[in-house]
Amino acid sequence: MNDKRAPEHDDHQRTLVLDGHALQAAATSHLDEGAVTPAFAEHRDDIIALLNDALATELVCVLRYKRHHFTAHGLSSPAIASEFMVHANEEAGHADQIARRIVQLGGEPDFAPDSLSARSHADYDTSSDLKAMVRANLVAERIAVEAYRQMISLIGDKDPTTRRMLEGILADEEEHADELKDLLEQ
Repeated sequence: MNDKRAPEHDDHQRTLVLDGHALQAAATSHLDEGAVTPAFAEHRDDIIALLNDALATELVCVLRYKRHHFTAHGLSSPAIASEFMVHANEEAGHADQIARRIVQLGGEPDFAPDSLSARSHADYDTSSDLKAMVRANLVAERIAVEAYRQMISLIGDKDPTTRRMLEGILADEEEHADELKDLLEQ
């Protein structure tokens, strides 16, 4: 294998140098695994399990927001119902990202309706009062924020791509929580 390191300067030695042999070995073994290299395999199943629980949470959130969108009533309901639908669509986008990542990791996204509620970190809600709906969604968003923070911490450097995806979703969930807090204060 050709050594493609940059030429060293005469006045100092490079201390950060990639191991070309390890690169070649990782690149050529288990080609059927796509982007998942052998060093990653140790944590893959645990990460897929975390992601499937996050997928369930996002799907339950979509269902809760859609129910609230269609059943909200009262003077403030049109604007709040509209916000619920925006959040439902964003949660659906998160679910799609998570499912896509599970597949990239060689897993299968679990969309099984029978187990969604049991695997979800957040609850479904059937409130009929507008303020109770907002409160239930705020609680769910705060649960999601904490769940994503914990997942990011657990994953750390074990899977930087998944961590970055979760950090992006976390930012959206924090924004949702702030928006719902503002609605609750109105």
